[in-house]
Amino acid sequence: MIGAKILLVDDETVFTTNMSRLLNSRGYHATAVNSGNSAIEALEDENFDVIVLDLKMPGMDGITTLKEIQKLGLFTETLILTGHGSIDTALDALKLGAYDYLTKPCEIDELIAKIEGAWEKKDDAEKKDIQEKIHKVVESPRSAFDLFKKNNPKK
Repeated sequence: MIGAKILLVDDETVFTTNMSRLLNSRGYHATAVNSGNSAIEALEDENFDVIVLDLKMPGMDGITTLKEIQKLGLFTETLILTGHGSIDTALDALKLGAYDYLTKPCEIDELIAKIEGAWEKKDDAEKKDIQEKIHKVVESPRSAFDLFKKNNPKK
């Protein structure tokens, strides 16, 4: 599943810079941002398959960022990064819909394994959504107009 678009969100610039280089060198397309607000802006501009999100950040923390991401209604999965002191918060993030969590520091191979699992889950959800829409259109061809309105509310 090489080629996934990854958004790294962590206030530790050294971490995001090094991790994005490692992911890019392995065939992924990693983009790094250093705040929750920057993550939301990036997600409004571009689609990502997997978000790797730190919990402890100044300003908008990881839980708040996760909630804002979910409001966008995107087909993406979120991996949580946490230090040892915030595993309870990581478990809260799982209850809110995060795919999984990793503790810092993490190894690149461990991160890639989690990214692959998250990407597969995202891909399956997207395929299921498409199949449901196709089924709906086959059952009622007029419903295709409703799908178009939902995807393009300005038209």
